[in-house]
Amino acid sequence: MSVQNALQNIDAEIIVVDNNSPDDSCAMIKQRFPQVTLIENEENSGFPKGNNIGVAKAKGEYICILNPDMVVAEDTFEKVLAFAKTKSDLGIVGVKLIDGAGKFLPESKRGIPTPFVAFTKITALYKISSVFGKYYASHINENQTGKVEILVGAFMVMKKATYDEVGGFDENCFMYADDIDLSYMVLKSGKSNYYFHETTVIHYKGESTVRDEKYMQRFREAMDFFYRKHFRVSFLFDVFMKTGAFFFSIIKQKQAVEIADKTDEYLLVSNDKNRTRKVENLLGKKVVTADSATKNTINSLTNRSGKNIEIIFDNNYWSFQSIIESMEALRDANYTFKILPANTGFIIGSNNSNDRGKIKKIIESLNYEIESET
Repeated sequence: MSVQNALQNIDAEIIVVDNNSPDDSCAMIKQRFPQVTLIENEENSGFPKGNNIGVAKAKGEYICILNPDMVVAEDTFEKVLAFAKTKSDLGIVGVKLIDGAGKFLPESKRGIPTPFVAFTKITALYKISSVFGKYYASHINENQTGKVEILVGAFMVMKKATYDEVGGFDENCFMYADDIDLSYMVLKSGKSNYYFHETTVIHYKGESTVRDEKYMQRFREAMDFFYRKHFRVSFLFDVFMKTGAFFFSIIKQKQAVEIADKTDEYLLVSNDKNRTRKVENLLGKKVVTADSATKNTINSLTNRSGKNIEIIFDNNYWSFQSIIESMEALRDANYTFKILPANTGFIIGSNNSNDRGKIKKIIESLNYEIESET
């Protein structure tokens, strides 16, 4: 929905590639979004091949690779395209990404993971000194636009001609190193990649990837793929990288354990106070309603004093852009956030970058009765 809103003033098409989803995703898209071009693959061939299939169908000059677990602001694509058109050496443009708690995701901008840079990441040396900060492109901060080497595949804007020139995503890599490889191939073609900070996109990390044994295996395979393709390192360092990637993936798996809901109070940000009772029936707790999401308003309506506050934004009255801006402004207060998209039957959100995205189903009616959680 947020993507549709952001394309209202742009001549664009939306192409959804489904890699043989086991649920009713395709039926839902056909019913709710009939104008979307849906490609239904008969098998899960991986992120790279799925994107290559979708891009092959695209007709526009520019393409945007976008994960399904993203929320964009209404002006995101207009801003990114305006910026892209000013760059004669344009490679890929990435944007500022935040998680479901409004916190900046450092992988929004990265450096080439050469053996030494990867070593500083695995050993956490990048946290000690900016000298070792190339992995997360520390030469610019989250609120600066500039050239970077590697961008995350969750959001990439580039010319279709450039994508075709470098051969798109390498289908020999199932996932996890594909965006690093594509970014690096674009650099090798003589173009520049840019991190663009003037628009923010929510990435509900965990929604599209389950951190299980397959994740660990594919992560190790991805690292091995990238180094063998571009660096052809020595046997000893190859062993070291495999070992490091293995322990790193274990840590990520532990971080991704679903976090229990510890919310004490809820705040519904909506102009319709009648929704309060409906949400209270779902949650079994008192809900405060406000028509503003400013920090002062929220602090005046909630008593922090050690309590965990969850804010539910009603997109029927608040744009995705205003919701994203509020999440960023309030992120340091450790609130959690959810979104009720306009005219839909879902409340979406996650509590942090390690928590899987959640969807609360609601009955699609004028009163938005809430039924269950999945």
